[in-house]
Amino acid sequence: MTDRNIQVQSLDRSAVEDDAVEIVERKGLGHPDSICDGIAEHVCETLAREYLDRVGHVLHFNTDETQLVAGDAAPAFGGGNVIDPIYILVVGRATSHYVEADGTEHHIPVESIALEAAREYLRETLPHLDLETDVIVDVKLGEGSGDLQDVFTDDDDGPAVPMANDTSFGVGHAPLTETERIVLEAERSLNGPYAEHTPAVGEDVKVMGKREDDHIDLTIAAALVDAHVPDMDAYIAQVEAIREHVFDLATEHTDREVTVHVNTADDYESGSIYLTTTGTSAEQGDDGSVGRGNRANGLITPNRAMSMEATSGKNPVNHIGKIYNLLSTQIAEAVVAEVDGIRDLRVRLLSQIGRPIDEPHVADVEVVTEDGTAVADVDAEIERIVDAQLASVTDLTRRVIDGERTTF
Repeated sequence: MTDRNIQVQSLDRSAVEDDAVEIVERKGLGHPDSICDGIAEHVCETLAREYLDRVGHVLHFNTDETQLVAGDAAPAFGGGNVIDPIYILVVGRATSHYVEADGTEHHIPVESIALEAAREYLRETLPHLDLETDVIVDVKLGEGSGDLQDVFTDDDDGPAVPMANDTSFGVGHAPLTETERIVLEAERSLNGPYAEHTPAVGEDVKVMGKREDDHIDLTIAAALVDAHVPDMDAYIAQVEAIREHVFDLATEHTDREVTVHVNTADDYESGSIYLTTTGTSAEQGDDGSVGRGNRANGLITPNRAMSMEATSGKNPVNHIGKIYNLLSTQIAEAVVAEVDGIRDLRVRLLSQIGRPIDEPHVADVEVVTEDGTAVADVDAEIERIVDAQLASVTDLTRRVIDGERTTF
């Protein structure tokens, strides 16, 4: 065991599963905020790999300021049109000129790389979006400030562990409550296996979960794609099918009472329904921005402690806003998986700028144990797991670059 500052203590509240009211949200892949998160992170992964291929290590960059300005569309049964295209601006900093110790210069076309990465992400994630006519993608990546670039400039072999770029913190928790798990799995299913067999369901799916005591109430906003919806009867049938699918999924995860609502703003008599041409509300009036949606574990959880940092798009080498939010979640999951007797657990990691990222200013773990288990019974094992996770923090960087860890 090292001398890292790891604290384990009792959480001075009941488990979230015992709260009288719990609220959980997830914005789906096609939500404008999630589109920005996804583009920012895909550009991040692509730039990191490009730096590794060209110079052998990741240079300074951040792409976490991506913005989306909604377009205008005229959806119609059987197929409508995008009138004004969506505008996406990838904003950030990236090193485009690098000189090695032997004088070898590298000129890296970071904006071209980012542009193609953004288009690739849109192509794979929003198949109903025509990249030629429905969206404009722009990139503005300036050079980083000298002091931030210096963090990436090492001696011959470089330090074993990067230094923190900021004094900041990350937060994670485990295990997921029933409501959290249902909200997460409902969106993933609607944007996964269900969508594969139901092309009428667009990628812009938002799930809001509310639990009052033992009643879980789910409100789904699901954009339907007009080309696959011939008339109002077909639309209503799709809405009902989504409701039944989510209800069946939810009841696999809970014995509590479940109610599901879908597209509650619809007015069938007036014809006001959630019909889109591209499968996303970004086509008409709904703007987006990195960091305004899901946290690093894929959920928005007001019953939990959360960091306001935008995880997506930040560099995966030493940016605490990314690394510590992902790592704290990973630590929480590892502890719950390996240690018996834990009902609820919260991890907070605080960095200090300039210190190695494996040596946080404090690693604070707060625990709610089951009846019959005291914190003193498990604190040594928890501390061991936290220490091991911190020691291998650089492995997380590689997994992020390889696209093995989601950030939203």
